[in-house]
Amino acid sequence: MKRKLVSTVLSVVMAAGLLSGCGSAADNGTGNEAAETSETASGTEAEESAEAEEEPPVSTFGAEDGTHLEMWTFVELHGQHYKDMAEVWNEQNPDRPIQITCTTYPYADMHTKLLTSLEAGTGAPDICDVEVGQFPNVVAGLDQWLVPLDDYAADYMPTMVPARMQTYQGEDGHYYGAPYHVGATAMYYNVTAMAETMGISKEDVIAKIDAVKTWEDYEALGKEYLAAKNEEGKYWTSVDTGGTDWLWLAMAEYGDDWTGGFENPANCKLDSVKNMLTMQQKWLKDGVAQISPDGHVDLEAGFQNIMDHNIVSFPKALWYMSRFTNYMPEEAGNWYIAKCPVFEEGQKCSVGIGGTGTVVTQQSENKELAAEFLCWAKMSDEGEQHIWDKLGFDVCNTAMWDKEDFAHDDSNQFNAYFINYPYDVLNDIGMDNIGKISVVAISPTINEYVCTTTLNEVLEDPDYSVDDALQELQDAVDMEQ
Repeated sequence: MKRKLVSTVLSVVMAAGLLSGCGSAADNGTGNEAAETSETASGTEAEESAEAEEEPPVSTFGAEDGTHLEMWTFVELHGQHYKDMAEVWNEQNPDRPIQITCTTYPYADMHTKLLTSLEAGTGAPDICDVEVGQFPNVVAGLDQWLVPLDDYAADYMPTMVPARMQTYQGEDGHYYGAPYHVGATAMYYNVTAMAETMGISKEDVIAKIDAVKTWEDYEALGKEYLAAKNEEGKYWTSVDTGGTDWLWLAMAEYGDDWTGGFENPANCKLDSVKNMLTMQQKWLKDGVAQISPDGHVDLEAGFQNIMDHNIVSFPKALWYMSRFTNYMPEEAGNWYIAKCPVFEEGQKCSVGIGGTGTVVTQQSENKELAAEFLCWAKMSDEGEQHIWDKLGFDVCNTAMWDKEDFAHDDSNQFNAYFINYPYDVLNDIGMDNIGKISVVAISPTINEYVCTTTLNEVLEDPDYSVDDALQELQDAVDMEQ
């Protein structure tokens, strides 16, 4: 471990954005999952309308004499990724050069346009990004609309994280989307603030963090920190009224999935969800936690709350690393990443959050070439290196996790920012301990109700019955099933 201590047409478009944290992330166009903006489709309707009135950016790159492929995305930096990868592809495959025309649409416009063209059987691009919340709409057509990627991903599958690949499976078991990242959930700790408050060395703080195995351990360390802090307005962590990340983590730990997947009805009255909400209510009553400003940590108010050291720990997907580098550069060297606590030792300790799966449509006249290029660009060593360096995502190809010049490259801004190396944490978690919550047709209904009603009921009023809140959620879901 590194130590730097010494030196339908898209129904419920808005709700779909809730699937990766209930609308988390400000849309800044930086592209670190747009700063995961692509995953969340945040922004007001007025902003989207203004965007829609503008001509979408279009760029063409690659070999002039290459096979032409059309691509759609909703994140400009995703297009830049394919531009860079097309250049490498053409160098490595002079007998099969490609040229790509990439159009970057606003989030809602692109997904609506894609689904309309798929349903109509004409007008779809060769390759298209699809945000995870919208994926159920697009994969509903299975191989009538999309090209199964199984054969093209086969060489990479032995080292790809299963849970992330399964996110983009259809109910027929085929893979229809290629992922950008794992989105593995981990804990972020402000070691510098903890050391200063607790009057101990950073090494000792890290030892205490590493000793945390369960949520009981986590709470105990939080109370130790708060006793030393003894200052009003300072908390150990914050809980979200506008995001489901904590609940997804709890479900993954117990092996639950409130969606029921493709085959079973949704069941939101789960012990995993109840246990998490009950624990969070206790934290709020005890002053261990506050409610996240604006509902979650992935907005400007959340960034400021972190920089003010009002909280010093929280769980979030590893793509949140880009929030630190983009919005909190002055915090460099303060933060440590660790595995999430569990309710019972031996449980899975992570879950994949957010994501964009890139598809190849059956309307493509060059399906095989498009699918081969896509899987190579997102799963090969070359593709994963670029995704890590330029987009800052935790890559899905675990073969990269152990490569010294990849995982421990200090010239990489994310390796340089944190006290420890992110891929050391991923290796510590292990790909078999990263759970998955299905994203299916009922998902937008569940997530919208949770984010607009359930979380506000039980967290804004810590005496509200969790059982009653989950029954209300189940009733709302049952009406849609």
